[in-house]
Amino acid sequence: MKFFKNKLTVTIIVLSVTFLILITQSAERSRISFVESGIGSVVNPVQGVFYKVNKKIRNSIGFVLNIPDVKRENVKLKSENSKLESQLVEYKSLKDENERLRKMLNFRNQRSEYNYVGADIVGKSGGNYLDEFTINKGSNDGVFKGMIAITNEGLVGQVTATGGSWSTVQSLSNENLAVSAMVDSTKENSGVVKGIKDSQNNILAKLYFLPMDSKIKEKDIILTSGLGRMYPKGIRIGEVTSIEIDKGKVMKNAIIKPYVDLRKIEEVFIVIPKNMPENKEEVKY
Repeated sequence: MKFFKNKLTVTIIVLSVTFLILITQSAERSRISFVESGIGSVVNPVQGVFYKVNKKIRNSIGFVLNIPDVKRENVKLKSENSKLESQLVEYKSLKDENERLRKMLNFRNQRSEYNYVGADIVGKSGGNYLDEFTINKGSNDGVFKGMIAITNEGLVGQVTATGGSWSTVQSLSNENLAVSAMVDSTKENSGVVKGIKDSQNNILAKLYFLPMDSKIKEKDIILTSGLGRMYPKGIRIGEVTSIEIDKGKVMKNAIIKPYVDLRKIEEVFIVIPKNMPENKEEVKY
């Protein structure tokens, strides 16, 4: 078998050389002979096969030789992609921060009867309940116990302790915080809002002590009433999601979804009365 293979190879080579010689000789003639044509018809297909095989081998060798370059290019592209992703995250963060600050500035301009101190939230406590926040502004910045913390979306809570450069804010989710409130559509102001959690620990609030003849309804907006001057009047608290009748059937209560998502806030405004009393422990609005 090996003998026949070698013989076939030698035959192909001889025919190819003969064909090339005949082509060279016939270049000067306008026509080729019958023999030249016959040899060409035999040799050309064989040469075509050898050409294709040789081309595939060269391409395969080239691919293998290029593997290191491909790997380097892949590493480079991954590095560039990682940088672009980091830049995109940073851009989105700056864009979101700019939007929040723009809205807060707009709110401050709308409620110009007060002064405001902007503060960053630097700590949270209460676990998933988010009952308290620590901010990076304190008495050195004019922030004192009893002042109110808000965002452009609404009420956050009340300052309960201060240091020179820090303060603690008790949030609306804290059940110890009670806020005099009113129903925006009816102007009823006999209720008190306190924070609650549902069975899934979602942060909600409840408006207590509404009279049975109250016209309150779902989707009503609840605002601070300003009674007692502990809170500025007209600060948004949340939206009514359902109405309840108490067990004694003498009062109504309303479940409220707060406008401020305590899990997402990063900055707050501290509301400062323009006419602060000399006794900073008696903040009134």
